[in-house]
Amino acid sequence: MTIEPTARLEARLPARVYATLKRAAELSGRSVTDFVVNAAHDAARRAIEDETIMRLSAEDQLRFAQALLNPPRPNAALKRAKRLHREQVEVR
Repeated sequence: MTIEPTARLEARLPARVYATLKRAAELSGRSVTDFVVNAAHDAARRAIEDETIMRLSAEDQLRFAQALLNPPRPNAALKRAKRLHREQVEVR
C-alpha cells in the first residue's frame, strides 16, 4: 500500500463561517477537515470543468457535426493561412 503525499493548507475565517462548517461536518458525520477538503475539492473540479468543457446546445451540436461531415470549401482566407503556415512552419 502506498501513502499519498500530503500538503498543508491553512486558512483564517470568520467564527460564524467556521461554526457553519463545523455544524455541516457534524451533520454529515465527518471531521471539519474532511468536510472542508472534500467540499473544496468538489468546487475546484467544478470550476475546472466549467472552464475546460465546452457545452453546446442541441442545435449547435448538430451544426458542428454537419460542418465536420460536410466541411465548407476553403475560402481565400483559409488558403492564405495554409500558405503562410507552410512557409513559416513546415519549411523549418
